Amino acid sequence: QVRIAEFGGGSVQAGGSLNLSCEASGPTYSYNCMAWFRRAPGKEREPIAARFSGGGISFKDDSYKARFTISGPNGEYRVFLQMTSLTPEDSAMYYCATKRDSWSPSSCSLWDHYDTWGQGTQVTVSP
Repeated sequence: QVRIAEFGGGSVQAGGSLNLSCEASGPTYSYNCMAWFRRAPGKEREPIAARFSGGGISFKDDSYKARFTISGPNGEYRVFLQMTSLTPEDSAMYYCATKRDSWSPSSCSLWDHYDTWGQGTQVTVSP
């Protein structure tokens, strides 16, 4: 069974930065897409970005690109999310996810297909 662990949440003031990391363990050979999602209070969970283990990045929309960077080592089941210029609207539970049988970078943007989730890590941005 594949397991996900997220690290790096916390509290920061507006304008600050946080780095999140995620690692998948277990029989991960087909779980080549790893993504970050978030759920703010009172809102639905939304995708942020995904990365294919061999390279290739997808963002849900361009609004994240200016402030968030997704990265990770090629061939490894780890992914990082660097967040800068944070605002209180970025306060949310951040989740890392992966999915079975993800064999191409294009599959990483099929956001509804993620089937393995971490517990989440809380990010709180104060004014």
